[in-house]
Amino acid sequence: MLLPSLRCFSSPDTLHLTAKPAGGVPLPLPHLASEQKGESIMSALNWKPFIYGGLASITAECGTFPIDLTKTRLQVQGQVNDAKYKEIRYRGMVHALVRICREEGLKALYSGIAPAMLRQASYGTIKIGTYQSLKRMFVERPEDETLMINVLCGILSGVISSSIANPTDVLKIRMQAQGSVIQGGMMGNFIQIYQKEGTKGLWKAISLTAQRAAIVVGVELPVYDLTKKHIIMSGFMGDTVYTHFLSSFTCGLAGALASNPIDVVRTRMMNQRSQQHGGHSNYKGTLDCLLQTWKNEGFFALYKGFWPNWLRLGPWNIIFFLTYEQLKKLDF
Repeated sequence: MLLPSLRCFSSPDTLHLTAKPAGGVPLPLPHLASEQKGESIMSALNWKPFIYGGLASITAECGTFPIDLTKTRLQVQGQVNDAKYKEIRYRGMVHALVRICREEGLKALYSGIAPAMLRQASYGTIKIGTYQSLKRMFVERPEDETLMINVLCGILSGVISSSIANPTDVLKIRMQAQGSVIQGGMMGNFIQIYQKEGTKGLWKAISLTAQRAAIVVGVELPVYDLTKKHIIMSGFMGDTVYTHFLSSFTCGLAGALASNPIDVVRTRMMNQRSQQHGGHSNYKGTLDCLLQTWKNEGFFALYKGFWPNWLRLGPWNIIFFLTYEQLKKLDF
């Protein structure tokens, strides 16, 4: 026989209601258990990771954009089948920075910053928010997370966020590659791409973008979480800014090594304009671009721009995670 009173057993995250039989062990109420499960799923969809992720992404992008621009310039040069980009203009990241400043002005280092910020406002917001929400739907406590769960959540959040934000990525790369040549600002170039290449032009290389995002996010975020977790559990350092710095530096290196080949192919595909009146593009597709780059320029051409890529991803992740971790401490 059940007593009419209810007993509450609380944990740090949930409140469990049970009915107490006379002289027996407390039993869970089925309808309350189902309600708690629904509440648990809703609690996983927290708005804070979305907002914090977007703000931290924009901050990191502004701090590292000139390095990203040199990476794009290094990756598009040396294409044998494209006369416009056949010349090797830059010998490396530092030379590219100096030459761009000298020939195009300091402002050219921020060519494409507007679509880049728009991209981070969308891509960064969705990526981090989705990643954190998916993790909480699989496991309630961070201590229970596993590498497999984190990698799966990273891949899914990377694909979803990059697919939505792809037009801003195309626009950013076009403006970075052309520098001061392109006129009309972000909206002018957006309209120009749409008029000449249609909707397909805005989602050019979307499969590559999704693949790259799946690799980068599927590597970087789990590596950050895993490194941070092991440092804290080892007792070497606590949950401090130094732990966040070391973890973010490690995940930036891992992400650069994993993503650079597909980043080179993606950059060239996005920078390639659709040909009209029966003309042919330089690359027929992703695989053709990969093979032509390897055949004409060698295997290490797939790692063109690696140093600026890593020197961008390293500081980018450091700025991002330090900003994100501090935002998480805000009490509201």
